[in-house]
Amino acid sequence: MEQRKVIRAAGLISIFTSSSRALGFIRDVLMAGFFGTSICMSAFVVAFTIPNLFRRLFGEGALSASFIPVFVAVRQREGDAGAWQMAYKVITMLAVLLVGLVVLGWVLIGGAMRIGTLSEKALVILPLLRIMLPYMIFICLAALSMAILNSFRHFAIPAATPCLLNIIWIITILAVFPFLADEPYLRIRAVAWAILIAGVVQLGAQLPVLVRFGYRFHFSWAWNDRRVANMLKLMGPAALGLAVTQFNVLIDRLLASWIGEWAPASLYFSERLIYFPLGIFATALGTVLLPTFSSHAADEDMAGMRETLNHSLRNLMFVMIPAAIGLFVLAFPIIRLCFQWKEFTDQSTWLTAVALQCYAPGLVVFSLAKIFVPAFYGQQDTLTPVKVGVITVVLNIVLNLVFVFTLPVYWKHAGLACATVIAETFYAVVLAVVLQRRLGSLGWRKIGDSAIRAVLVGVIMGLLIYCVYHAIYPSSLLWRMPGKISQMIVVAVCIGVGGLSYLLGALLFCRTEMRDMTLALRR
Repeated sequence: MEQRKVIRAAGLISIFTSSSRALGFIRDVLMAGFFGTSICMSAFVVAFTIPNLFRRLFGEGALSASFIPVFVAVRQREGDAGAWQMAYKVITMLAVLLVGLVVLGWVLIGGAMRIGTLSEKALVILPLLRIMLPYMIFICLAALSMAILNSFRHFAIPAATPCLLNIIWIITILAVFPFLADEPYLRIRAVAWAILIAGVVQLGAQLPVLVRFGYRFHFSWAWNDRRVANMLKLMGPAALGLAVTQFNVLIDRLLASWIGEWAPASLYFSERLIYFPLGIFATALGTVLLPTFSSHAADEDMAGMRETLNHSLRNLMFVMIPAAIGLFVLAFPIIRLCFQWKEFTDQSTWLTAVALQCYAPGLVVFSLAKIFVPAFYGQQDTLTPVKVGVITVVLNIVLNLVFVFTLPVYWKHAGLACATVIAETFYAVVLAVVLQRRLGSLGWRKIGDSAIRAVLVGVIMGLLIYCVYHAIYPSSLLWRMPGKISQMIVVAVCIGVGGLSYLLGALLFCRTEMRDMTLALRR
């Protein structure tokens, strides 16, 4: 029953996450058309990385990972009243810290902009960063609110809230751009303001539901609390690990900017297609698993944790392996169909597709981290992922430098993608080994057997997709149709053939995983 609840809750989150990803896809198509892989788009990508860094660090990252296990434990011991008293103190601390960081950031940006020797890229990045910095206040508080609701096993509203960012973003492009001059710098600033507004709206959307669960508009300055200290003790290592990881993300962005003005944008658009399947299932599953693992740990039910890990990993492989193979085989036609219009040229398509093919195998290992890390956090162990993460980041940076200085110029950004995949593979393997030593066998023979069968069926699917694509793409009938229609037909036929072949193969060779998914979808 517990496994079914996990999969059903993950399915609910997947529905809302799919909606958000679909809206995000529309948003990215519009951004590609208006900005392509230009310096404006690349500058926006770099500038938006900063508030996103703090969102992941203080919002849905270290704070949430340390807050949920403590909050769940306090509710079990002291009831809702005690848990809310702790939550008020954490909310107050977070708000004060974020406001201080924004003010400090504004001061540093103002000082940097007074320097007269800044590059053209910096002169575009800094004004965008100044606009978007306050976004991290609202989005981090919204992420903490989502963590509180997840602790109450309420997943729907938190999962639906990210849609608001994409809706506001899309409205800005469609409704505001026509009233602005045809000037990329002006339009990209309008997008920056839209992101700030979206942060305010996302926080506001959480408040009515929080009130229903007992939240009252209250700040608490009594931070000398054993429960808060316990949470901060957990948060410290996790924050350090995420800080190192997010610093590495920032280094990747800066290295890409150094490679060429097209590189950050090319990596961004390829990453968006990776995050689509990643968010639909893996992120949703990880969101549900953290409070589930926390409950297992609080009850000292290690057998239940092992069974949940085994079940989750098998279902994860069943979904992510064909997604990775499909993205690798169809990278070029998908990028061409999705993004190539207006300012997004043939060269932009080639640059982005190469990066996507390098990212595609990482879809599986990126997903594994979404399963393994909550298992540590649920045991209130935030230090182990940090230790492994520091080594992983060092490995990633070394590989980045090797690829950047050895590959041809238009392959350097693809080298950054390869470095990320290799480093994340190392990260997932080490975490799995540590969990094996701590919990005992997770049933690797069963997991491996499931993965091998999924790979075999996925490879057959990939070969069929490749053959179908090369059989129908040169068709003279398709060439007589408008470009996007012919591209859409080709991609749709390939995905249809691939999906049908994988479904038939799964019915023959992956019956257990197929049954689990069918039951979850029916419910």
